[in-house]
Amino acid sequence: MKRIILFLVTNMAVMLVLNITMNLLGVGRYLTANGIDPVALLVFAAVLGFTGSFISLLMSKWMAKSSTGARVIDPQRPADQREAWLVNTVHQLADRAGIGRPEVAIYEGAPNAFATGAFRNDSLVAVSTGLLSSMTEEEVAAVLGHEVSHIANGDMVTLTLIQGVVNTFVIFLSRLVGYFIDRAVLKNERGVGMGYYASVFICEILFGVLASIIVAWFSRQREFRADAGAAHLMGAREPMIRALARLGGVEAGELPKSFAASGIAGGAIGALFASHPPIEQRIEALRRQSA
Repeated sequence: MKRIILFLVTNMAVMLVLNITMNLLGVGRYLTANGIDPVALLVFAAVLGFTGSFISLLMSKWMAKSSTGARVIDPQRPADQREAWLVNTVHQLADRAGIGRPEVAIYEGAPNAFATGAFRNDSLVAVSTGLLSSMTEEEVAAVLGHEVSHIANGDMVTLTLIQGVVNTFVIFLSRLVGYFIDRAVLKNERGVGMGYYASVFICEILFGVLASIIVAWFSRQREFRADAGAAHLMGAREPMIRALARLGGVEAGELPKSFAASGIAGGAIGALFASHPPIEQRIEALRRQSA
């Protein structure tokens, strides 16, 4: 809750500074004179920018289970010894991290794992059958520690808020440029014309690309923090290093795009858009830190 309040206050402060800056530079007066309310536009952009992000976050557990076919293990009645070990390990790690015990699930697929959920005390940790069959128990435990660290760090909420902030500015700036081109360049004085819609469409694509770079950069930083968190929860760096090395030698399973950044492994075309750092960099970062 503190993290949510902090980001909302920060976003409101940024919006206030942006509004003051526009007024000081005369942009606000220009927009108002041309029938555009910059404050209303900013509020509209914020509502639109955050709504989709928060809805996705609130639905994340359901979407994750549905899209991967993950089966939640009943902690009271695990099907076998492996499931009992999984639940017990995740619960021990969650207790060490000081969070509520997550649901634990297994899904069919190539090596990967993920954590999701809107709340630290009501989350989900899922591992693939491919990961379980390709790693030792200690390596799997390190991966689980990584996912539990994501939950303890509030990474799902923080990423959602950052996405909401960049969405807000993509929507706001795209429409601001669209109004400027429509009125100042094309001299349209009646409502909004095709110049506005074409400009907004193009700007949303361009600004959206820049926003994706920002979100991807944060996503990579949180992977380093989760690796370090796993080492802390395990009491040693070596299990996480070995788990990462193992992942580097196999083809990681793809997760649905809506929560691909939540996986233990992943990537994208081009380093700037990758949700995860290269395995080699993650291992090197762990080796540099104090266990």
